[in-house]
Amino acid sequence: MKGPHLPAPAAIARVLVPSLLLLILASLASAGAAAQEQVPRTAADPQPAWSPTHPGSANIQMISNLRLGPRLSVSDIRIEQDLNRPFAYVSRFQYGERGPRGLDIIDLSDEHRPEVIYRWRIENQELHVGTGGHDPNYFKLDDRYYVVQSTQFGAGGPNTDLGAVVLDVTGLPDTTGIEEVARIREPDYPGGFHNAFTYKHSDGGVYLFTTVQGPHSNVYDLRRVVEGDVDGALVARIPVPDNPLTGTEIERLRGYHDIMVQWHPDTGTDRFYGGGTGGYYIFDVTDLQNPELMVTLTNIRGINYGHSFTPDPEGRYMVGEVEYQTAPLRIFDIQPALDGEVSNISRPISFWTAHWENLVHNQEVRWPYVFVSGYLDGLQVFSLKDPHNPRTVAYYDTYAGPPNEPPLTAVFNGAFGVDIRNADGLIVVSDMTTGFWAFRMEGFPGWDGRDWGMPNVSRAQDYWDAGEMPSPERWRE
Repeated sequence: MKGPHLPAPAAIARVLVPSLLLLILASLASAGAAAQEQVPRTAADPQPAWSPTHPGSANIQMISNLRLGPRLSVSDIRIEQDLNRPFAYVSRFQYGERGPRGLDIIDLSDEHRPEVIYRWRIENQELHVGTGGHDPNYFKLDDRYYVVQSTQFGAGGPNTDLGAVVLDVTGLPDTTGIEEVARIREPDYPGGFHNAFTYKHSDGGVYLFTTVQGPHSNVYDLRRVVEGDVDGALVARIPVPDNPLTGTEIERLRGYHDIMVQWHPDTGTDRFYGGGTGGYYIFDVTDLQNPELMVTLTNIRGINYGHSFTPDPEGRYMVGEVEYQTAPLRIFDIQPALDGEVSNISRPISFWTAHWENLVHNQEVRWPYVFVSGYLDGLQVFSLKDPHNPRTVAYYDTYAGPPNEPPLTAVFNGAFGVDIRNADGLIVVSDMTTGFWAFRMEGFPGWDGRDWGMPNVSRAQDYWDAGEMPSPERWRE
């Protein structure tokens, strides 16, 4: 399916500031309470093709690159937020003909010289079928640190029901104490967990939300997992709602592709954001046993299956991704649904893409910036300061090779995952072929939502150790 033909220059956000006057005005404009939005210093228009002497915009500094293995063997990435724990976790999978299935742990004590200090691999690699490691997450419980590595293995080999492996990594950088503490399985819906998300809930619990090969998201109590009660750890399920596109589907084919959960301080609620069959869905999951559907985003032109879905800190503007060549990211304003004016949002307010012939992938929102792993277009950063007119502000191409040859999807290579360390603004990217990358962006020394008049809320969950969830008054202080 082809996406809508997007008119230039509004939809093709590689167009940069064309004149010195606009550049000066943009640099002087206030972007928030104590922050300014940065724009590229290059005068190129449009964005130039990659070259060894011009791999990115002038406001992006490449800190390091670490090759990890064969092409198409690297998937998602996560970085710890504590500066005293400078570790990144990179999932390893086998999308091509070669590649390990597991997890790499990278030490960033010297961010200019990253080092793989530990490799976890599923046993009997040659017997397994399917891609392997997909999505790494970490969590803290009782002063111990753990990593959850999601897995996907297919029929014809072992571990088809294995969804995730939990490792105790408290002792890092000493790797001698790393221990596998649990394996989470889902025998009723074999095929593993494509996506997972660890979340510190307002009820005080620490939970793992996962996708499954079924019409819901599973929720696991991670305390029970690490204490040995894996069989009793499944505590809730978040359904994929029925809609005209899914009502006639076979039940087992309905499901979520990507999920996350975020605290909403204005209302004191935990909110689940899921992309999957039919589009995107938002639930109030403050009461995990009784998830309440809040907003649907369905019947959207060009979308019958949502992928990545990321809210802004206030939970108003959403970035939605769908996985087909030429697909842009769509920006949605769900305020009319939150106000009760409508129950479904079916039209985006704007679009953004790095290159109309390619495809952009995962996103991290640090208002007003959206950091994107853009597959063949590498790291991309665009601004949502004006949500109706998103614009590129920085980029760096991590993948210089050609597109894939059939039968592999032509645009499915390059930058797969992206993450941000809020404390100091370090940007990390996992590229499917070229490995691990670290960057810094000029004028972005770190992120705190309060500097922008926003809640200090993001996927990073800076309130993890706060002891309580941030209230409206706390995040406005």
